[in-house]
Amino acid sequence: MEQGDGVPAVGDLSVMGDRSALTPAAARPVVAAYRSPGEWIRKNLFPNPFNSFLTVAFGLFVLFALRGLLNFVFSEERGWDAVRTNLRLIFTHAYPEEQYVRVWVCVGVVVTLAGLSLGVFAGRGDGVELRKISNALTTAAAAIAIGVVLREPSVLIGADGAVVRDGDDAVRQSFAEAMADRWGWWLAAAILIAVAQVMRRMPKRHDGSPPTVQAIDFAVAALAVPVLSAWIYPWGHYAFAEGEFIAEPGRTVAMSTKLPWTVMWVLTVAALLAGRWVRSHLGERTLSSVRITVTLAWLMVPFVLYWVVLRDPDLDWTRVGSVDLPLALAFGIAGGAVLWWLTSEGIGELGRIAGVVLLAIAGFNWLAAFMGWYPMLQKVRISFLLLAVVALLAHNFSGETQKRRRLVAAWLTITAVFHYFATIMNTPSTVETPTEALIGGFAVTLVVAVFTLMLSFPLGVLLALARTSRLPIFRVMATSYIEVVRGVPLITILIFFVVILPLFLPSNMEISLFASATLGYTLFSAAYLAENVRGGLQSIRRGQYEASDAVGLSTVQRTTFIVLPQSLRASIPPLVGQVIATFKETSLLAIIGVFDILRMANSVIPAQTQFLGIKREGLLFVSLVYWVFAYTLSKWSQRLERRLGVGER
Repeated sequence: MEQGDGVPAVGDLSVMGDRSALTPAAARPVVAAYRSPGEWIRKNLFPNPFNSFLTVAFGLFVLFALRGLLNFVFSEERGWDAVRTNLRLIFTHAYPEEQYVRVWVCVGVVVTLAGLSLGVFAGRGDGVELRKISNALTTAAAAIAIGVVLREPSVLIGADGAVVRDGDDAVRQSFAEAMADRWGWWLAAAILIAVAQVMRRMPKRHDGSPPTVQAIDFAVAALAVPVLSAWIYPWGHYAFAEGEFIAEPGRTVAMSTKLPWTVMWVLTVAALLAGRWVRSHLGERTLSSVRITVTLAWLMVPFVLYWVVLRDPDLDWTRVGSVDLPLALAFGIAGGAVLWWLTSEGIGELGRIAGVVLLAIAGFNWLAAFMGWYPMLQKVRISFLLLAVVALLAHNFSGETQKRRRLVAAWLTITAVFHYFATIMNTPSTVETPTEALIGGFAVTLVVAVFTLMLSFPLGVLLALARTSRLPIFRVMATSYIEVVRGVPLITILIFFVVILPLFLPSNMEISLFASATLGYTLFSAAYLAENVRGGLQSIRRGQYEASDAVGLSTVQRTTFIVLPQSLRASIPPLVGQVIATFKETSLLAIIGVFDILRMANSVIPAQTQFLGIKREGLLFVSLVYWVFAYTLSKWSQRLERRLGVGER
């Protein structure tokens, strides 16, 4: 008996045991067909004559450009010893060598938190297919082989270190000699191909799916390769020891370099395993508490590492006991009592009036500071301002005793943390450096970028909320600030905060170059972040607001739990773009006198007697550092977008 297309005959028993044959096509999962590298090349690069011509033309252009880059980088004229010798200078400037263990402690804390976060937050998903990694390794091996062949043969060097010359022309290797001399690169390409072939031949899993590996595990394993090479490969030892230049090209790197990096890798692995153990063995409620603790640790770590670990403040315990501790207790207890009263039932508008009065007192204190009317510790003025801000928000916590207790506990925590760091920041450092700055090089670039993003993000969110507010005063003030800042170049703002701002400060108030630069970057970045967040806020449909009003949510609850999570999720691409831009814009620090990584490569190293005038190598290395960090942030953003389904739902 014949049936219509796609419907099996009644007597056909071949499909009775196959349930998939009775499943609608739209309900079946779509499995991406795997293509070998050759099939992918034929389909994407040579599908027709015109595209084949474009592929060949562009390929030749890339080969010529790559040949020029390789000849520039690996030329005998390049002074890469300047970079090798000054790596410590490039990354931390003149931080004293006898206290350099503090730098490694900071790195250790960061990698430990990173490994713990990856283990606690990142779920063990499907992972990355081994065949994709195999294709990537094969591509890398092919790129290495092409690079080895493209680069011109080296100039021969005599026993005395001089270039061997034949008349007026330098003698070069033959092509065969050049290929044999680059055996290390050929070995690296062969190892990559061997590893790729092993991955390609791994058996499938029990359910027939291709074998996979966790991306985090693969990245950690890949990091072990450079760490291991520091122990076995003769990278050479280059350094300045007591003002004397040391160059030993035939040995491994110094123990003071390879041992700490090995410890950092071990800490990363141990923290990752510990995080995964916590994730798999603890209950959901306990795990949530651990995640909150890790998040708070990330917020506190930059301040602790910079002002406590790196600075090693010399605390005056007599002053701490007689001034700092009593002030903290006074504001903590008195402020807690005020907040407990402001959140009591039936206080009504009186609570808001009290908050406005406290804000007016705080504003008058700052006006008095700038006018020099009466002396007062800066931490007292800031404490009044913090109390006024919390008092204005206190009405959202009124009613239930549990909510009031949480508000008071939060105030006590804020007071303790603020007064602790205010005391630490105002205490002289025991670390002596030849310049005013504590650190420099890439460290100060990273510190400024981190503090800028930590401070500008909440400010940008507040500006975005104010610009979309129904209250005209907040909307006008936020709009004016954003448009003014976006209309002024960043370098102008930096110069203003470094040169002009100190002229307006009272005689008893000073601001460091580091603080001035960070403040300028923060205010500039906040204006752009505000516009990115505002775009996400405008993507929220009106029905979300109506639904939150229907269930009785307050404005703060609606903004915190409904609007902001959705708007920030939609704003991830532009927000990460602004983060990358902020990180790269720290290169302007060199213009205002900060010894950042760019100034190290452009001014400090070329001024050394041994490397006089050598700039190109350092600038190329700095460009590579910026690119690695920007590319890493970009890939992390793409991974985050895939996890959250940005643009898909």
